[in-house]
Formats: sequence, C-alpha cells, structure tokens
Amino acid sequence: AGAVRSARPWVNLRIADRPAEVADRAVPGHWEGDLLEGVRRGGRGGSAIATLVERATRFVILVGLPEGKVSEHVVSQLAAAMTWLPQRLRASLTWDQGVEMARHRDFTIATDCPVYFCDPHSPWQRGSNENTNGLLRQYFPKGQFDFTTIDQAGLDHVADELNDRPRMTLGWATPGEKMTQLLGVATT
Repeated sequence: AGAVRSARPWVNLRIADRPAEVADRAVPGHWEGDLLEGVRRGGRGGSAIATLVERATRFVILVGLPEGKVSEHVVSQLAAAMTWLPQRLRASLTWDQGVEMARHRDFTIATDCPVYFCDPHSPWQRGSNENTNGLLRQYFPKGQFDFTTIDQAGLDHVADELNDRPRMTLGWATPGEKMTQLLGVATT
C-alpha cells in the first residue's frame, strides 16, 4: 500500500502543532505572515507584498515581491528579509494556506525557522498580522494600489512609520523600541 498524499503537499505543520509558548506572546521570535495584494496597471494580474509581524512586539517587516507571488520568489524574499535577525528571534512563522508558501521547506532551511499553517478559512489565527494588514490599507487602499509602483525603500519607510507608532498593548511603547530592546538582549 502506498502512502496517502495530501491534497496540499506544502501543508505539513498545522497551527495546532506550534509550541505552546506562541499563544501567550510572552516569548519573542514568533512571527505571523501574509500577502497583501494589490492591483497591477492595465488590470492584468495582481501585485503583492509580504507582511511579517512579530507577535510579542508587533514589529513589522514589509517585503517587496517584484517578481510576483510565485512560491520560489516569495520564500527567497522572506528568507532574505529575516536573516538579519538573531536565531532566537526566528522561532516560528505562521502563515495561511496560500500556495505562495508551497516551498516553505526552502524558507525553513535558509532561516532555521519552521512554518506553521493556519486552519483553512481562519485568518483570526494570525490576528496580529490581520490587524497590521488593516493598518497598511491606510497606506495602500484595497483595490487601488499597485505594489509594483513602490520599491523596498518605500516599503521600509511605511514599516518604520508603523514601528514608531505607540501601542496600548505595549504599554504605549513602540514596536521599534521593543525590538531594539530584544536585539540588545539578543546580541549581548
């Protein structure tokens, strides 16, 4: 008898399999990610960026996807965006079940960061990321913004603005301040 193959072979780490420490946000280094999709000039195809949010600090990283949503490109761009972080701040990444992460194993090999997948049709399982994507729509209106018109420097500027915004959930500290504290601890 042959092995039963999943209808979605890229999904093998379920959100239920994440370490318990992820749930209470006390341990930093656990990330949520998603694509924020836009339009493309001329109406053909779509454009997108990847959004990453660290659960404990709410720190945001925006990742340009100039070559589109092809999995090989998405995972290489995500890996490049996260490798500056110390290993202890790359504990896990939670993503939805989109095919853009079909090559998640390549991401894990490059970053030593496992990828966990949400249950189908359950965006609330990445609540920090969904909230951040809502904030990003203030900058990039849904159905109106073409992400091919903004470069990585422009995305970094928007991320810096979000990371400098005080948050009640952080005792009115900013995500940038919280990440700076973690990096100070992580590099000593």
